[in-house]
Amino acid sequence: MEKQDVLVRNNVTLHGKGSRALVFAHGFGCDKHMWTDVSTQFEEDYRTILFDHVGAGESDLTAYDSRKYASLAGYAQDLVEIGEALDLSDAVIVGHSVSSMIGALAAIARPQMFSELVMVGPSPRYIDDGDYTGGFTREQIDELLIFLEENHLGWSAALAPQIMGNADRPELGDRLTKSFCATDPEIAREFAGVTFYSDNREDLPKIPVRTLVLQCQQDIIAPEAVGEYVHAKVPHSEYILLDATGHCPNLSAPEEVTRAIRDFLAPSR
Repeated sequence: MEKQDVLVRNNVTLHGKGSRALVFAHGFGCDKHMWTDVSTQFEEDYRTILFDHVGAGESDLTAYDSRKYASLAGYAQDLVEIGEALDLSDAVIVGHSVSSMIGALAAIARPQMFSELVMVGPSPRYIDDGDYTGGFTREQIDELLIFLEENHLGWSAALAPQIMGNADRPELGDRLTKSFCATDPEIAREFAGVTFYSDNREDLPKIPVRTLVLQCQQDIIAPEAVGEYVHAKVPHSEYILLDATGHCPNLSAPEEVTRAIRDFLAPSR
């Protein structure tokens, strides 16, 4: 694809004035605006890049292909193409939730392009498997996806506040609910299936770049055991258990997330 076509396809926006780029990748049911509270805090020192996965936000919905996006590899390919369109090198991927693994796949494919990775609430597999704790049984995931297929708006209204956590701040749950409701129902159903049935555990030891794992407390989507597992399997990783609760600290605790990323990227390290 032509460079401009890639940027339009993924609704890419550029900000900041630094020489090094931070690429912020949003999670399921979200769009690039979910990173605004964090990304703006880096604009004095970094070039910040935000984008929408195809099917989300203001991306080009006509570019959505069920075959391409039947696995996370299709989304990782888009991330690499964005990097190529912008001539990125030595960039940092900051991925939330499922985009942690999308970012990991992109870093594995192009370690010179993406030389550091920040994983916020990552999970390589959401379904329990033997001694592995993913947080859900297969039956629970099946039921969640059936509910999503039958009642997209009801699913969004019921699940988004639980995913967000922070019940004492209902405006956060409302914000996530609106984002979920704004997604195309058919694409959301397919992306949910790809997300929740994925198993990328074997990819973790292949990640060749410095990695920061940011884990929240009381996260019903990616419990602490999952974050600890990711840290144990990624060779060059650091792990921080945030004070933040819920699954979306980029919304609920942007200052804490910003501080952790900034410390990780500090030149002295």
